[in-house]
Amino acid sequence: MNHTRWKLDRERRAAQGYSEPAEAEAERAEVRLAMAFAKAVYDRRKDLGLSQAELAARAGLTQAKISRVEGADAVPTLPLLRRLAHALDASLNIALGTDHEEVTFVARSAA
Repeated sequence: MNHTRWKLDRERRAAQGYSEPAEAEAERAEVRLAMAFAKAVYDRRKDLGLSQAELAARAGLTQAKISRVEGADAVPTLPLLRRLAHALDASLNIALGTDHEEVTFVARSAA
């Protein structure tokens, strides 16, 4: 079954009154947030023209750790967030809502 069919099946069940368990909704929100953060790191790194290894060196991390962050496989701690923001020469903004999450890096020169 491809992803399009999963989405359609979920929409069909929702139309029939099925609601997802709260745990599943919470897990989905966590995945969305991890993916938003991963994309923000990747986009900012690409904007700066850095490789994963170069960003890792700037942040005092390993290239493998940057890969895990960009793959949404790592749960960032506050110190890691600070190190990445500093290494990406940006401020990190995270907006958390009930139905949407937004993660952006704002260049320090633009801040």
